[in-house]
Amino acid sequence: MEVRVRFAPSPTGYLHIGGVRTALFNWLFARHHKGKFILRIEDTDRKRSTKESIADILESMKWLGLEWDEGPYFQMERLDIYKKYGDRLLEEEKAYLCYCTPEELKERRRKGAYKYDGRCRNLTEEQKREYTKQGRKPALRLKSPTTGKTILNDLIRGKIEFENKVLDDFVLLKSDGVPTYNFACIIDDVLMKITHVIRGEDHLPNTPRQILVYQALGFNLPEFAHLPMILGDDHTPLSKRHGAVAVSQYREIGYLPQALINYLALLGWGTPESKQFFTQEELIERFSLEHVSRNPAVFDPKKLEWMNGHYLKSSDPEEITDLVIDYLKKKKLLPEEIDPEKREWIERIVRAVGDRLKYIGQIIDYAGFFFTEKITLDKKAKEKFLKKEIKPFLKEVKEKLSELEQFKEKEIEETIRKELEVFKLKPKIGAQAIRVVLTGQTISPPLFEIIELLGKEKTIKRLEKIL
Repeated sequence: MEVRVRFAPSPTGYLHIGGVRTALFNWLFARHHKGKFILRIEDTDRKRSTKESIADILESMKWLGLEWDEGPYFQMERLDIYKKYGDRLLEEEKAYLCYCTPEELKERRRKGAYKYDGRCRNLTEEQKREYTKQGRKPALRLKSPTTGKTILNDLIRGKIEFENKVLDDFVLLKSDGVPTYNFACIIDDVLMKITHVIRGEDHLPNTPRQILVYQALGFNLPEFAHLPMILGDDHTPLSKRHGAVAVSQYREIGYLPQALINYLALLGWGTPESKQFFTQEELIERFSLEHVSRNPAVFDPKKLEWMNGHYLKSSDPEEITDLVIDYLKKKKLLPEEIDPEKREWIERIVRAVGDRLKYIGQIIDYAGFFFTEKITLDKKAKEKFLKKEIKPFLKEVKEKLSELEQFKEKEIEETIRKELEVFKLKPKIGAQAIRVVLTGQTISPPLFEIIELLGKEKTIKRLEKIL
């Protein structure tokens, strides 16, 4: 039997961390078993589904390398298929038409009804005609059993039993002909020959209803595996209040796709030896549902940042330079055309920043002063290091640096150290004052190196401005 799995996001917003983890586990499972990974866009929520969300999902998955084998399929292009199976259930008297209006249903819920009371289950033909005359458009509901249990044998959670008496006659097709999630996904999974449904545990409440649809249509069940929830550091469900949760946000600030994939693979899955770093090939080879935990996984942005820093540290400086250039272009800090000389200069800056970068966007924090004429002085740094008594020292440094014929790191260091001795200043006072003048901050790559990289013109200009 060929393994076939699917990722089926709803395009009502950006692709978030939880969705990517689900897509990744499906993708790894398919690749491990040499099966197929199908992408399906469940766009039946017409009010909230957007083209922008669809584009974000597709672009994010491509960026992460989660290429699909089939699709993307769109549910709104398959309405005739759902109607066909709805009509079949109606003919076989396993479903019925419900003429209750949204207002009536809302009023009953307000009065305490926690599920549909089945009042349209046994309508006479005369009652149906009367409702039709009133202009009511019926929805299609499944005739759910009222006794017994629906049993799920989950590959991660084991045997789970649901009491049928708590289930209602839920809607399969709305009055406008659009299917509900619990109906459309079953039809699609069957027709797409999905063998394993791997999804978040937030879908567990839907599963007994979906099993009833499978049974009503006489379809074989796929294997189900419900993944643990992803929580924030406060152990509540991951959301915007925990920081960036959209894949596109991590892409924009300069995370590497391989680092994000590696980290997300460890959210709820692991190896017996608790290995931290995996190549894509290793993940495919070692992934199995047997090692997926039942316990919630905690999303730790700091660990992800550390892991991304590890990947950056082990990457080729030329590759990092390309990423830095792309990032700075997007921030309008570099022109579109970069000549070889300027590229070499940027690569030297990247090497100077070194291991400080945990993600590409931090190039602004550590070296943004290279790419702008206007720098902002840190208020505390200015108050601490740029007092009046430091002015003569800075003036003399400016004069001596202006006279240098070779504006290189060695000559720059000798000049500044000599002036520190003349003015009897400790480096942590004098050199730090120069750093604040040139960068606006107290932390940067090595001072003498950044002065050479800034160049004589910019260095002198910034010293003159502060004086």
